[in-house]
Order: sequence, then C-alpha cells, then structure tokens
Amino acid sequence: MSSRERKRAERRKRKQRSGGALPTVPEGSANGDSEAPAPEDRSSNVEDLAAEAEARGVSRSEIRNERAREELEPLEEGERPTVVTIGAVISAVIGASILIAWLAGAEADVIGNGSSERPNAFQVFPPAILFGVMSYGMWRSRYWAVLGFQAIMAIIMIGAVLALIGAAGIFKALSAALILIAAGSLFWFTVKALARIQMPEPSERRLR
Repeated sequence: MSSRERKRAERRKRKQRSGGALPTVPEGSANGDSEAPAPEDRSSNVEDLAAEAEARGVSRSEIRNERAREELEPLEEGERPTVVTIGAVISAVIGASILIAWLAGAEADVIGNGSSERPNAFQVFPPAILFGVMSYGMWRSRYWAVLGFQAIMAIIMIGAVLALIGAAGIFKALSAALILIAAGSLFWFTVKALARIQMPEPSERRLR
C-alpha cells in the first residue's frame, strides 16, 4: 500500500470514529481514471449532505469544509509546497534588491512630496530584514511566514486595484492589472498551502 493510500485509509478511520461517513470513492479514482459524477449522483450527494447536516446539527458549509480538509494531504517531512517555494524566492529577491539598490545609491520619493532622495538606513534595513526572515521561514515551511507573505500579497492587491482605478494611461493600467493578477494568484494558492502546513506531520498523526 502506497503512502497516499495509507493516508486516505487513516482519514476514513478518523472520520468513522468521529461519527461521520466519508463519501464513497469510486473504484479507480485513485488512479485518476474516474468519470465525472452523473447529475443523479450530484443530487444524491446534496441530499446526503443535507441529511448529515441535520443529523449532526451543523451547517452544510461546515461539513463541506470538513470534507475538503479530509481531502488535503499532510506535508511529508521536508516537503514544501511549490507556491511556498516561489514565495520564498520572491521574498529573498525583494529583500536583496532593497539592499543592492540602496548600496548603489538609488533614490526614491521617501517623503511623498514628489522629490527624490536617498533613503537612510532605518528606511532600508527593516523591510530588507523582514523579507529576508520571511524568505527563510517560507523555505522552512513555517506557517507564520506563509501567513505574512499572504498578508503582503493582500496589501499589494489593494494597491494594484487603486492604481488600476486611477490609471492615466493604458501602460499603467496594464501594469496594475498584471500585478493584481500575479498577487491574486499567489494569494489564492497559498490558502491551500496554509491548510496543509497547519495539518500535523505524519509522525504526530501516528501518536494521536
């Protein structure tokens, strides 16, 4: 039995012990050759969901969330989701670029009055250190680091939306749209990564 099949069996056992029943997995679905459910099957699933929600006294959305969590595969030891790796690289590049630009004498509008001047060390090192620490944490698949990266993506998305609304030309609008799409994609995919990182490691699951 493969590790994936063993994890699936463990999830079924835990679900049965908790008093619920997992939806039946059609034979062959583990090999990726299952067909899409027929309309009558979907109707039956909806009825089963409603019946289980009524029997347990919980909402149907909560049961859907439970089933979605059951479908997640916990991270193996040393495993890192692809989006987390991408985020770690992006954070490292941003942190390094801040330091390199400052050392090269780059100027920026640090006051917000339209005039450019060279930022001081207190305006450069804190964000550079922040991105460096976040990159290290994401490389180690730490929950706090991924959550921080997700928060930064949310801030970037808000800024991109405001820039898109106030864009004075096509180039600025396209730039804002691309930034919004990129940040939104990273934000979306880190949601599932956060859920997997929250799950206990296989060794911890065996101790329970």
